[in-house]
Amino acid sequence: MFDQQLSEHTSSDRATAPGAPQGAPVSGTSGGVPDPGAAGGAGDKGLRGNSVGLLGSVVLGVSTVAPVYCLTATLGPTVTAVGVQMPAVFLAGFLPMLLVAFAYKELNRDFPDCGTSFTWTVKAFGPRVGWMAGWGLTVATIIVLSNLAGVATDFLYLMLGEVTGSGWVGELDQNKAVHLLTVVLLIAGATAMSYRGMTATKWFQYGLVGLQLAVLLLFSAIAVGKAAAGDLPDSIGFSLSWLDPLHVSSFSAFTAGLSLSIFMYWGWDTCLTMNEETLGSAKTPGRAAMISMVTLVGSYLLVAIAAQMFAGVGSSGNGLGNPATADNVFAALARPVLGSPWSVLLFLAVVASAAASLQTTFIPVARTLLAMSAYRAVPPRFGAVHPRFRTPGYATVAAGLATAVFYVGMSLISENVVQDTILALGLMICFYYALTAFSCVWYFRRSLRGSLRDLLLKGAAPLSGGLLLSAVFLQTLTDAWSPDYGSGAVFGIGSVFVIGVGILLLGAGLMTWYGLVRPEFFRGETLRKETPALVMED
Repeated sequence: MFDQQLSEHTSSDRATAPGAPQGAPVSGTSGGVPDPGAAGGAGDKGLRGNSVGLLGSVVLGVSTVAPVYCLTATLGPTVTAVGVQMPAVFLAGFLPMLLVAFAYKELNRDFPDCGTSFTWTVKAFGPRVGWMAGWGLTVATIIVLSNLAGVATDFLYLMLGEVTGSGWVGELDQNKAVHLLTVVLLIAGATAMSYRGMTATKWFQYGLVGLQLAVLLLFSAIAVGKAAAGDLPDSIGFSLSWLDPLHVSSFSAFTAGLSLSIFMYWGWDTCLTMNEETLGSAKTPGRAAMISMVTLVGSYLLVAIAAQMFAGVGSSGNGLGNPATADNVFAALARPVLGSPWSVLLFLAVVASAAASLQTTFIPVARTLLAMSAYRAVPPRFGAVHPRFRTPGYATVAAGLATAVFYVGMSLISENVVQDTILALGLMICFYYALTAFSCVWYFRRSLRGSLRDLLLKGAAPLSGGLLLSAVFLQTLTDAWSPDYGSGAVFGIGSVFVIGVGILLLGAGLMTWYGLVRPEFFRGETLRKETPALVMED
């Protein structure tokens, strides 16, 4: 279960290869670093098996997505892109995520490995494509972590100003030095908590996720009630046309909104990266992912409709299209909707959302790097597992350092780091999710005719999801080339394009270099199509 007590490593919860005696290890570890072994398997990565149940997996999935943070950061930009069709775009963004979730679910049933996208893409398309999928997931996570810390800092000082009634306290965040120092401290704290493992903070996560959902429900109910009273100058009446994506003015506007919408669902696959630690590793993570996504889409639609009814989509005042408040919509709507002193609840919910997600978002990047190290795709140090906490300690700390450096660096380069990195993040998400979806189709290609279920869930659904995400990726790249896309331009090219493509090229360069230094993985010696799955004891 999720609250299993921390204990020393025993052989009873180690992975076993198919056909091996129950509890027998595939291979040992040396100095806390997994040894792939002569057979080419990952071996026992050292994680704590059977430590997460269904409820814990769902909480981790919702927590990583950080619904309150996502809403405050994307309501404004999405309205700017598509106007009143924001709810339709949120619903449309759910569709490719749902289709890709079927790919994750089927691949996990066949090969439950914490490397997820990396591991499965390698088995389908080979080491280089798989390495780039792992790179896409890693970088997307670092971008999200940096934005989480930034938004948490913004709302932390807003909340403190609201609680103390002091204007200067609320404005401390406007001092760049104070802001950056606070961000770095939050990242350090989240890194330390993640280093100790999820089981040590179970009730912390449960409480923060519960607080988020409760405050969103309260906000929506009050916003709809005040809008229905009819005494607000900017409020608008609900229309079913808001749910129709065909009313979006152009395909370019639709893909811009869809890219933001896809970002809002990112993180549900954390349920899958915990598969080697989950009770019932072949089935539970997939079920948790589906439950998480349904919870998220319901919350997003409710808040989008409520906020739109209350504030309208105008570009002034409380309007959701106001560029002055686009990055932090809840900061502008907290008092008008909830009033004082209850507005502090919304500030607290954003801080709680970002804080909870800061901790859990380390899960996918740390475990992806752990798997990549186990298969010798990255340096062995990334595979070091703490002997007591049973977490990828080195990878977690490395991700924390990379996040801090990335945020500080981007803050010094770009005046609108949150918007630019969120838009670039959409590219990374589409990139590795699409690769995973296509991997499912290719991996199961010989069994698609076995049944109608296989054809739909292993073939048609993942293929459709991959094609949709590929279309969004290509359209976003085309639009991002313009210097008007994002906050600025570099040599006449849009900053979002430069960030997105630059990150992918950097990954390709690092892959090429490491392939020359340590070629075993790239020669197919450590992971290939026939590598046996590791079966965790249920």
